[in-house]
Amino acid sequence: MGLAALVLLAGCSSPPDAAPDVAPPAPSSESATAVAVTTPEVAERVEPDLELAESTPVEDSVYPAVGGPDVDALLYDLDLAWQPDARTLTGTATITFRAARDARRFTLDLAAPLGVESVTLDGSEAAYAHRGKDLTVKERLVRDGRHELVIAYSGQPGPVAAPTTRRDFSTLGFTVTDRGEVWTMQEPYGAYSWYPVNDQPADKALYDISVTVPDPWTGVANGRLVADVAEDGLRTTEFQLDEPASSYLITLAIGDYAHSSGSSESGVRLDYWYPRGQPLVLDDMTAAHEAIDWIEARLGPYPFSSAGIVATDSQSAMETQTMVTIGDNDYVRSAPVLVHELVHQWYGDQVSPADWRDVWLNEGMTMLLQGLWEADHDGDRINTTIGRWRDLDQDLRDDYGPPGAYDPAQFGGSNVYYSPALMWNELRLELGDDEFFRIARSWLAAHDNTSVTRDDLYAHWEQETGRELSAFFDAWILGRTTPPPGV
Repeated sequence: MGLAALVLLAGCSSPPDAAPDVAPPAPSSESATAVAVTTPEVAERVEPDLELAESTPVEDSVYPAVGGPDVDALLYDLDLAWQPDARTLTGTATITFRAARDARRFTLDLAAPLGVESVTLDGSEAAYAHRGKDLTVKERLVRDGRHELVIAYSGQPGPVAAPTTRRDFSTLGFTVTDRGEVWTMQEPYGAYSWYPVNDQPADKALYDISVTVPDPWTGVANGRLVADVAEDGLRTTEFQLDEPASSYLITLAIGDYAHSSGSSESGVRLDYWYPRGQPLVLDDMTAAHEAIDWIEARLGPYPFSSAGIVATDSQSAMETQTMVTIGDNDYVRSAPVLVHELVHQWYGDQVSPADWRDVWLNEGMTMLLQGLWEADHDGDRINTTIGRWRDLDQDLRDDYGPPGAYDPAQFGGSNVYYSPALMWNELRLELGDDEFFRIARSWLAAHDNTSVTRDDLYAHWEQETGRELSAFFDAWILGRTTPPPGV
């Protein structure tokens, strides 16, 4: 999720009680001429590698009512049509999955406003029940068997309540504007507000998403654009995500979008989708060019085959995989927030938490890198920034709990940002930048495309440093008081 500076932040991926003390970059003639309105490039579809998406799904320890351990989704093929006037979504979800264990029946998440019209399993009609958000398929599974589940559904979707006290968002998932435009942000859950899903981060999957909307509107989703067809007053775009993602990292945005593109110095192409007629939004997005280069120098090459940003009518920002979602205010379009969400492509997307108790795995390293970026670009010494964060730490532990044992009703509190960022900075000072970032990169390489736990992280850093670090990590992640400086 986004983060704000130190007073009131607007960004799903940022601390909620921080306020922007950094002004967004002023438009420059250089950035304005570096990009222009373009026709989006259509890439070749690739054969999905289902082996990449094999996961070990779990029942979440923080939010056990969402997601489950029976189904290991490998590919979600979503065929969606949106009627903005009627506020109606019609969808067919073809889900290729592995049975993660023997089961007499299995359950996916799908919000009640979406009515199920049919369910087939491996081509045969399947018995099912849809009560509340639980879609239960009454068919037996044998561990490691592969299946194809097809669910046809439709309805008038809306967002679900968020388990948070943050001021920048109170609902999650499918959100419709007054004009019938759509945007989605869904951390820690809420993907089930618009498609049937095992909505828990340990179950990563590949995605093919086709969106049909009235022309000239456009549907935007994660991954590479592989089809773009306008006919009979409708426009259909198809996006393919060729590396696995957790469901909270999936985005869907529908509106009257213009497209542009640019490139980092290293050659990473970035696709920009912004409201037609709002070039200043596009200009803000171009800070991503330099940001990618800065991040790659520390964390290694950009980890995916596509990159982009889509602007929506939200008040937050979100690290949705390969297609960052940013909202409609100056702060969430500022360079520090873009840096934060782009760092998440490595920490949070390439490697994700297996359980929501470990959201700090995403936010701590990302927060530290945002602080280091701001120190490089705004002239404020990183020691000054760290000092401000340390002054906040005890109050955050008192208000929200330790970052690794937070109050489930206060998801995304500032404790999961600042406290682990302080921890990582202590280790950075102890090891030096070269060694610290070498290990940060080796962690990503060792766990590429997986979901992990804190135990995995502890073991990796202990092996790489040759030190016993569990007590150090536990003091920061589970402690009720701010640890002293040092490792």
